[in-house]
Amino acid sequence: MIKLIKINTYSFTANCLCQLLTVCILLLPTFYFSQNKSIDSLKLELKKLPAGSAEAVAKYDTLHCNILSYLTEIVSNEELPKFNDELKNIAEKNSILYPLSHPLHKVFLIHLSTSYNNKGILAKWEGNFEIALEFFLKSLKISEELMYKKGLVGSLINIGELYLDKGNALKSLEYYDKALKIEIEAGYVSRLADIFNGMAILQGNLGNFEKSLEYLIKGLKISEEAGNKPGIANSLRFISTIYKIQGELKASLEYLNKSLKISEELNDKSAISSCFHNIGDLYFFQGDFGKALEYNMKAYKIREAIGDKTGISITLNNLGSIYKKLGDLKKALEFYNKSLLIHLEVGYKKGITYSYNNIGSIYLAQKDYNKALKYTLKSLLISKEIGFPESIRNAAIQLNTVYKIRGDYKNALANYELYILMRDSISNEVTKKAAIKSQLKYEYEKKAATDSIKNQEEIRVQDAKLIAQDAKLKQEKTQFWFLISGFGFLVSGFIFVVNRFRLTQKQKKIIEEQKIIVDDAFEKLHEKNKEVMDSIQYAKRIQTALITSEKYIERKLNALIS
Repeated sequence: MIKLIKINTYSFTANCLCQLLTVCILLLPTFYFSQNKSIDSLKLELKKLPAGSAEAVAKYDTLHCNILSYLTEIVSNEELPKFNDELKNIAEKNSILYPLSHPLHKVFLIHLSTSYNNKGILAKWEGNFEIALEFFLKSLKISEELMYKKGLVGSLINIGELYLDKGNALKSLEYYDKALKIEIEAGYVSRLADIFNGMAILQGNLGNFEKSLEYLIKGLKISEEAGNKPGIANSLRFISTIYKIQGELKASLEYLNKSLKISEELNDKSAISSCFHNIGDLYFFQGDFGKALEYNMKAYKIREAIGDKTGISITLNNLGSIYKKLGDLKKALEFYNKSLLIHLEVGYKKGITYSYNNIGSIYLAQKDYNKALKYTLKSLLISKEIGFPESIRNAAIQLNTVYKIRGDYKNALANYELYILMRDSISNEVTKKAAIKSQLKYEYEKKAATDSIKNQEEIRVQDAKLIAQDAKLKQEKTQFWFLISGFGFLVSGFIFVVNRFRLTQKQKKIIEEQKIIVDDAFEKLHEKNKEVMDSIQYAKRIQTALITSEKYIERKLNALIS
């Protein structure tokens, strides 16, 4: 309590003195400049790099590549191709220019590997899976030769994702396992969340939802610990999908909204479109087809703007399902066919199974049972090939209906049994409880850790407050005496100035008095001088009058001589 009184007293006195001293003392501010680089500042850096001779430009190529490489990670999808092509050209040129033994040879090869990886991502967005795989493998080869583990992991993840989209689960798992092994051995954590998310999707597609959720929780924890917001958003979105498949729509929407909020903060258009798409799905399952249409159209517009062909085809498929529910079978079939064409073009097998099954459902509704059977059988065949239980389930129940209508009860029964088998593998109570238990365990651990941290934090806060109070007291004491000293110095200076002013005024007065005396003496001297000069002039005139003039004497002398 005493300390508080002292602090208040010092603070009051210090504030009063500060107000007085600010009039007399000039404070010199110190500026601290942030080193954070925005996209615009990096673009400006590129423009500042020298142009002209090849020698002048080559000197700055490493800096050029570093800026471009970073820009390819943070710019929009629309700007990525421009910066990546520039990165590829510079890296390619310099990787040939420098010999193998030169350290910069490796540097430029790493940049080249990055550019190939980006080219693969761009090709994948455009639906060119084969071209994407070609670039990913090029990037992988360079990283393997250089033992560049960061690039190696990135390429392996991208190839794993590509095979996952193509429906090749075994190949996908092979590449994810390689990436996971390297990441763990190297002691990295930067891409672990991406690996776990990818493996979670793979397990989810195979119907292993307990394992899928386990991977997603691992990925989420890593992303949260690292403060990796894109990773957190992805994990939340994927967890939402698992809950949606299991019929937990409320939990699914909760996770989706969390993911959407983060994605909007990051302005990640691809992630935002995925959230809109999934929210549209949830409204569809709830029977709100107006909202479902609204969110799917939002997703479609973004995906069309960024050129995400696979995303466009998935959204078209959803739009077809919405119009089917609204009773517009013609428009529904139109969207399903558009979706199928893109799925076939990009080789997205999971999407192909959905499109075939959905087209079959339209023909079933139109009572064209031959076409319904044809398209649904195609869906089942590819679903079995890629081993996706959800797609097998959907095709099996539709085939059960078609075969019953056609009177083929044997095949109808076989497909119904297949449907039950797949349904139970996707959404049985054991799997659901295990998944929820896994999530609750994570939430409990997270809360326990948070509470523990909170308690420790409270103790640290109290200690910090006491330390801060003592420090503040010392600081205010120091400030108080400093200000007193400063004020004393100021007063002393003021007294000195006043004394000097008085002395100056006194000296000035004496000088002025002396000046008056001198001026008076000078005036008197001047008058005396004038009197003397007047007397001299008078005497001169008398003298001139008495003395015979020289001309008269000269004239007389001349007369005598002659």
